[in-house]
Amino acid sequence: MNVLLAKLWRLVKPVQWRVLWVVNAKFMCGITGVVRAGDGRVLLLRHRMWPAEKAWGCPAGYAKKGERHEDTIAREVREETGLTVEVGRLIKLNSGFKLRIEVYYEATLVGGLDGMVLDEREVLEARLFEPDELPAGMPDGHRELLQLVTR
Repeated sequence: MNVLLAKLWRLVKPVQWRVLWVVNAKFMCGITGVVRAGDGRVLLLRHRMWPAEKAWGCPAGYAKKGERHEDTIAREVREETGLTVEVGRLIKLNSGFKLRIEVYYEATLVGGLDGMVLDEREVLEARLFEPDELPAGMPDGHRELLQLVTR
């Protein structure tokens, strides 16, 4: 019986994908970048859409379908601040809230803040902070991530 089922499964490729789509989770990829300047300070954004008491955090966003995660963080930083980053190593991969995975990368700011233009729909403020002088209003996960990376 198992042999017959396996043969049927291999014969009907379009049905395979439909079955797999129905029975497996669909998820989003949340991508976060720990962006540092050459002097070691970290770029933090005060996000408009985040709760006011925890509005400061790393640049972040969701990957578009088919987009490489490294490209996502570079795009998000560029869209939200006008700045350019060079994406480095993968720091952490985590299962997130509900149907989301969270991917964290290191990134280096290319150039200074001279070209910064904030997307005011998403970002209220952007600043560079010393790793030991982070703002109070940050999500615990971002604070822990910065402590891990900037040690």
